Amino acid sequence: MWTTIGELWSLGGAMFRDRIGHRQDRLSDSRAHTGIRGESLAVKALKKEGYKILEKNYRSKLGEIDVIARDGGVLAFVEVKARRTDRFGDPKLAVTPQKQRKISMVALEYLKKTGQIEKEARFDVVAIRLLPGQPDIEIIKNAFELAY
Repeated sequence: MWTTIGELWSLGGAMFRDRIGHRQDRLSDSRAHTGIRGESLAVKALKKEGYKILEKNYRSKLGEIDVIARDGGVLAFVEVKARRTDRFGDPKLAVTPQKQRKISMVALEYLKKTGQIEKEARFDVVAIRLLPGQPDIEIIKNAFELAY
């Protein structure tokens, strides 16, 4: 039975979206698992280095900061990047200038909101390679400057 082009499109579109949607859900589950594992390892490594964890997954309308911690007298805004393979390069290189700007804006908002705008702060990156065996964890202090 013939139907309108619009009906065909909506039927085909729904089936197409369903197939892609299921595939994307599996991919995002895998990425989410990598992210959660990476953040957990990062927090452990930061604590081992003497950081005091203040916030995890701090969210605002401007974005998210993975970890906010105190390292001595300095407030550290920490971005965690974890990779299961080297296929996409070094994880620390994934903190692009655009991502740095976004983190900077969220950090400024956090400092204003908490009345700490005059406090010394910096941006750190924890780069994690989740390769077989022991994960490779690198903490980069002062990884980038305030960007806006």
